[in-house]
Amino acid sequence: MRAMLFTQGSGPIVTAADVPDPKPGPHEVLIRIHACAVCRTDLHVVDGDLPNPKSPVVPGHEIVGTIVETGSEAGKLSVGDRVGVPWLGWTCGVCAYCLSGRENLCDRARFTGYQIDGGYAELTVADERFCFALPDSYNDVAAAPLLCAGLIGYRALRMAGDAKRLGLYGFGAAAHIIAQVATHQGREIYAFTRAGDLDTLAFAKRLGAVWAGASEDKPPEPLDAALIFAPVGSLVPAALKATAKGGIVVCAGIHMSDIPSFAYEILWEERSIRSVANLTRRDAEEFLTLAAEIPIKTETTTYPLDKANAALNDLRQGKFEGAAVLIPNSG
Repeated sequence: MRAMLFTQGSGPIVTAADVPDPKPGPHEVLIRIHACAVCRTDLHVVDGDLPNPKSPVVPGHEIVGTIVETGSEAGKLSVGDRVGVPWLGWTCGVCAYCLSGRENLCDRARFTGYQIDGGYAELTVADERFCFALPDSYNDVAAAPLLCAGLIGYRALRMAGDAKRLGLYGFGAAAHIIAQVATHQGREIYAFTRAGDLDTLAFAKRLGAVWAGASEDKPPEPLDAALIFAPVGSLVPAALKATAKGGIVVCAGIHMSDIPSFAYEILWEERSIRSVANLTRRDAEEFLTLAAEIPIKTETTTYPLDKANAALNDLRQGKFEGAAVLIPNSG
């Protein structure tokens, strides 16, 4: 099969290669990939921000495809099923975290496109426990961003509690999905983007933001909560300053630059900072059902598989709205 490989130490690029077709293990399924969205976490893998990836590894963890073979002990799914595969690819199922509904914190967890070969390819294998049925109302390309941008955004939104005025810092793939969920729930969206990024400001307002401005700007009303999707540590004190007493700041990325020191007074008055780590199967089941009910509309830009480097670079430079999605070169 054709795949795009990242090799540690090779620089921030992926390389096209012909590799043997993968074979499913006993509890795995073999999936023919129809689409794979490109996530900022993929940038963190190829840029070396995340340590010790499998090398070489096939990146990509927002996979949509059809099952073409099942392992000898796989019984949940069948050949012909369309499924989505997210970042969390395997957990032990027996540790204290797994047994308490916090499998996202499993010490032995393995992740798609990082320790497990992912979706920048024509085929992949996945643990059937971490494959999810997708709403029929979404085509393959539209469904792909739901599997990380949507899932991680949804987990971050849950951590914001019942916040009415919600700030979104970094209005990319995750924010453009979660803005629709939050608006559906009757919340007010305040969008924060890079200074001078007029296109993104307009994009946020089209998706229902009641206000949009630069990340350093003060919103017209104090926020009840802020979700930070941009991997920029300096946004944490900025978001704290923008929140009301008792406000919550949620850091939603797997990687962030160092948070600078800040005065205690902007944390005082029972403000809090939380982080999001990965996702759970419950998150996936709840969110995918909700996405179809709203319904969420994903904005996508497609690239052929062999143009994965262009998609990564365009994501790095913010050249598109919503999410990039790779399409394998063969059927």
